[in-house]
Amino acid sequence: MSHKPNDIIARVRELREILDLSQEEVAEKLGIALDTYRQYETGQQSIPISTLNAVAELFHVDFTVLLTGDMPRMENYSLVRKGEGVKVERFPGYGFQSLAYNFKNRSMEPLLVTLEEHDDDDEPPLVSHGGQEFNLVLEGKIKIVLGKHEFELGEGDSFYFDPRIPHGQRAIGGPAKFVTIINN
Repeated sequence: MSHKPNDIIARVRELREILDLSQEEVAEKLGIALDTYRQYETGQQSIPISTLNAVAELFHVDFTVLLTGDMPRMENYSLVRKGEGVKVERFPGYGFQSLAYNFKNRSMEPLLVTLEEHDDDDEPPLVSHGGQEFNLVLEGKIKIVLGKHEFELGEGDSFYFDPRIPHGQRAIGGPAKFVTIINN
């Protein structure tokens, strides 16, 4: 199941309009520049996963609604078989797969992240968001930038951190996969 950025953008815009919120109000409540928010709604810039989580919270909808347009249905468990999570196309070289999209009232968001290798000079784009975050490398190696610190993680390595600090991940030496769990 794959969901394209334009579908997500359309849902964000539609929900904002249903809630009778202006772009200015949403940008202010998210703590981002109005121009940045407008770029998100026009597709000129990818909406970071952390911002999508914040939008879902602001609009009082489940993150899954933004991804799929459907409400989660499971209350006691959610089984997602290999390769069957909701895939979200974000931007080239960086893929997300939601691993618990069908579980109602989640307090955390587990995602499988696939990274393609980038030039060594490429620094990962930095984001910040509330909650707490956990990363576990499944395949390959990743570089994590957290504020002014850099860490190299290999298969089996994990990293737990405060995501209010600007951070980003980048594959090194080839493609990589890791699980990230974001506590809302």
